[in-house]
Amino acid sequence: MRSPLFIALPLVLLSACSDVKHSAEEEDQVSQTPIRLKQLDIPSPVAPKQAYTAEYHGKTLSDDYHWLKDQGYPQVDDQPVIDYLNQENDYFNAFLAPNTALVDTIFAEFKGRTNEQESSVPWIDNGYQYHWFYQEGEEYPTRSRKNLQTGEETVFLSEPELAKGHDYFSLGDYDISSDNRYLAYSVNTDGSERYSVRVKDLQTGEYLSDELSDVQGPVAFTADNKALLYGKLEAGRWSTESLNLHKLGTAQSEDVVLISEQDDGFFLGFRQTSDEKYFLLISSQAEVQEIHAIPADNPYSEPKLLVSREQGFSSSVDHANGKFYILANDTHKNFRLASVASSNPNYADWTTLIPGSDSVYLLGLQTFDKFIALHARDHGIEQIRIRDYEGNSHDVAFPEQVYSSSLGNNSQFSQDFVRLNYQSMITPETVFDYDLKNKVLKTRKVKEIPSGYDKSDYVTERRMAPSRDGVEVPVSIVYKKGFKKDASHPVMLYGYGAYGVTIPPYFSTMRLSLLDRGFAYAVAHVRGSDMMGYQWYLDGKLEKRTNTFNDFVDVAKFLVNEKYAAPGNISISGRSAGGELMGAAVIQAPDMWRSVTLGVPFVDVLNTMLDATLPLTPPEWKEWGNPIESAEVYDLLESYSPYDNIEAREYPPMLVSGGINDPRVTYWEPAKWTAKMREFKTDDNLLIMRINMGAGHFANSGRYGRLRDYAEEMMFVLKAHGIDK
Repeated sequence: MRSPLFIALPLVLLSACSDVKHSAEEEDQVSQTPIRLKQLDIPSPVAPKQAYTAEYHGKTLSDDYHWLKDQGYPQVDDQPVIDYLNQENDYFNAFLAPNTALVDTIFAEFKGRTNEQESSVPWIDNGYQYHWFYQEGEEYPTRSRKNLQTGEETVFLSEPELAKGHDYFSLGDYDISSDNRYLAYSVNTDGSERYSVRVKDLQTGEYLSDELSDVQGPVAFTADNKALLYGKLEAGRWSTESLNLHKLGTAQSEDVVLISEQDDGFFLGFRQTSDEKYFLLISSQAEVQEIHAIPADNPYSEPKLLVSREQGFSSSVDHANGKFYILANDTHKNFRLASVASSNPNYADWTTLIPGSDSVYLLGLQTFDKFIALHARDHGIEQIRIRDYEGNSHDVAFPEQVYSSSLGNNSQFSQDFVRLNYQSMITPETVFDYDLKNKVLKTRKVKEIPSGYDKSDYVTERRMAPSRDGVEVPVSIVYKKGFKKDASHPVMLYGYGAYGVTIPPYFSTMRLSLLDRGFAYAVAHVRGSDMMGYQWYLDGKLEKRTNTFNDFVDVAKFLVNEKYAAPGNISISGRSAGGELMGAAVIQAPDMWRSVTLGVPFVDVLNTMLDATLPLTPPEWKEWGNPIESAEVYDLLESYSPYDNIEAREYPPMLVSGGINDPRVTYWEPAKWTAKMREFKTDDNLLIMRINMGAGHFANSGRYGRLRDYAEEMMFVLKAHGIDK
């Protein structure tokens, strides 16, 4: 049984550089509003400078804050580094102290919209009905199941119990054996995303002696319930070196390697097909996946190659009724649907079922015994398409025109409905069961907002903003009724734009605290995402990366032109690669922003892509380019890397965050950005940094801890706009 837990230089570069000049028209859009957040009365931290240089392609790279990378990483115990991070945290806390009342108010609003005893829609799997629920005051959910024959219900996994004594806790995955006897689960307690695995006998309540370490996260029992499939992380590195089979009752050192990865540029992972007949062993690198299959009932057999990396395309696979079903962009960038017999799955024998389309972008699939459910996007609007094995198909009709939809937790291969997730900027998260016979949506759950919510009080729009090269960029906008497009209101603008990841028009209970204070909230669906198809992603990576930054800045200009906000009254926010986008927006157009929130920001692009010892660097060369091998790529990254383009001038108020155990965006990226920004900025605007000293990329792990973090960040934004309550 699978758990639902685990379901990413011919160019003008001037526009992304720090010395960009504004035209007369653009000068009208720079800040005309006084900055309200100033540095504290106490001295701000000063990071010492230590000269460091390196030579690449005949050029000298200088970095006075290179020392902030602990050379013993991932162990971080260099005392000068720790001292500097603590000084920055002390400075952040000094800003926080007089504003605690506002944080408390926002946190109370967040918590008031949180159902203390929230629970999932139940699902059925292998003779049991499962669900999870929160108990009042608990940070983590409890998971239980009911025997459909006896009616007996038992808790099989209590996350609150597992989390006791830990400042950070994350459940990676769990699986229950097909005989319903054993539970395997993976946990991490420091944010490093290196998981450990335990196995519990659900009949006796006792733990088996098996204990696996340095695990990627996902775990799965084989069909005979005698072994576990998992990914083994390299020692001291975050990359997965092999996919292994662990026979219960044996030492981890005796585990069998099913497949290993010799190329540091590829990620290894696995998943089980919907009919549970096969395990898919997946090695991926940006636009390329290599996929092998092994029978779940014969896992020690030789893996069967379905898609080779040499073929050079992206694909995803599922299985039903003796055939593999494949989404592949080998013949069209927006993917086709193909099938092939699992007995002889040669590429030459693939049969196209749905050809690629310029307008319809095929995103995902799930097979069932009598049909396939496809997740697609048509001109940027999401669709769920139901297709039977005779080729008849139809699209699910949803109640709004602009929304976000996806395939939900469909745990049974044979069922007469499809569970779907649905939301919009004004509609809370909703679970539908789509009745295939009657073609109607049955509401199973709408996210409860205990403090109250009336969607008719809010308005959402989808607008198209012109970018400087003539491309129109989708923008999702939401605001409360009464919002006037007369430039009298503030705007919060969010962006990401990398890896083909699209931020959909989603609902947020936290966002209501901004909307109710008069803000409009906008999401810029910039290139680098795949909002408008796969080419939209390709047009925001490698040598076209600056399209992402330009799109974001031009969306902000559009919002000013359309009177959503006055010049200088837009705050911006992004995390991870979205944090890189924030850094680039600060460098390109510093006068446009009232405040900037850079969450775990990937701002030191050039140095990171030059460091092949980091586990994420070789795989990411396909996304950003390899500056070690190419002088042109070096010049490109140097031209837009936010950290490398900080210069002496005024910058807006900034809140920077990071996690000391973060394996994705290492802690020194936000630390170096903050240190260098303090050295160069000529203004007295507030610059603060919060480094979580016990977590990683995802900061606080509990639901209330996360809400507190977000309340602090929102307080910063409100204060920047002169809002004190």
